Amino acid sequence: MYIAITRQELGSNYSGSARDFVNYLEKENKGKAKEEQELFFNQTENDIEADRVIAEIDANTSKLSKRDPKFYSIMVSPSQGELEHIGDSPEKLKQYTRELMKSYAASFYRGKEVTVKDVLYFAKLERERTYSQKDKAVQENQAYANRILELQHKVRAIEEGREQGDMGKLQERIQKLEGEAPYRQNGKRIVPGMAKEGNQGHIHIIVSRKDVTNSHSLSPGSRFRTSETVLNGKKVKQGFDRDKFYRAAERSFDKQFGYRRNFVETYHARNLLDKDPKRFFATLLGLPANEKQAAKKFLSKAGAKLPSIPTNKVQLAYKAMMKLKKGIGKAVESGSIGI
Repeated sequence: MYIAITRQELGSNYSGSARDFVNYLEKENKGKAKEEQELFFNQTENDIEADRVIAEIDANTSKLSKRDPKFYSIMVSPSQGELEHIGDSPEKLKQYTRELMKSYAASFYRGKEVTVKDVLYFAKLERERTYSQKDKAVQENQAYANRILELQHKVRAIEEGREQGDMGKLQERIQKLEGEAPYRQNGKRIVPGMAKEGNQGHIHIIVSRKDVTNSHSLSPGSRFRTSETVLNGKKVKQGFDRDKFYRAAERSFDKQFGYRRNFVETYHARNLLDKDPKRFFATLLGLPANEKQAAKKFLSKAGAKLPSIPTNKVQLAYKAMMKLKKGIGKAVESGSIGI
């Protein structure tokens, strides 16, 4: 499960209103009949129109300055294995989102309990994901893309009479490079913007910075992470505990759908990879044979290969360790693996 929390962009594209972001989330509805469109939902309702989402988020901004984010977006991107486990079911993804938002609310500390009833949010299911510059397939195809683009410029120059050359040979070289690119899908070279094959269901959530009463701030921003302050003479926690949220989100999915999570899929593994890679690899190599084999499959599908090192050898070569860490990091960013 890959979950990313992002504050509202305050540049020229996403300033003030939530309209631009909501319109962006409507991209999969373009060209579809009304009955085929995917509408927004929240904790208690389905089939919520985009205009209502914009109106309620925009109206819930009391005492926020012009430069304060008015909302946050949460992207919930299950791995291929998780989606396969639930049959890529839209209804199960929505059920999970509602449980997830209970965990989101419970991760705030304000001196009193925060529940999902305090949170103003709307969510939207999307069925497609596209390749981006972060994907390994795109990055490793880039050298071929550059050479193809150079040849295409030469072909255009010959067509326009600015240069002379054999267009037939240039086209042959272009076709050869297209075929040599290491990552292809349905016979075509993978490029940014190409739709990914397989189950790709994921959820986008837009959540107001203010609570439903429009009187208290509920910000998951990094500078508001859990800290202690004195309230009415007592020390109380204030802020948002992202660590608690991510762990709860993972546990919720596993409990809700009976999912058996491999070590490399866990949030704990991701933390180890970031903070103590040596311990991460030692734990990985020390897994029981069947779990280690499953871990290798996860990593292989994500494009990160486990070095062939004896299981009793805890000290990995630094170069091999860093190479694998980089590969897993790219896989996580692109949503290929759920850690």
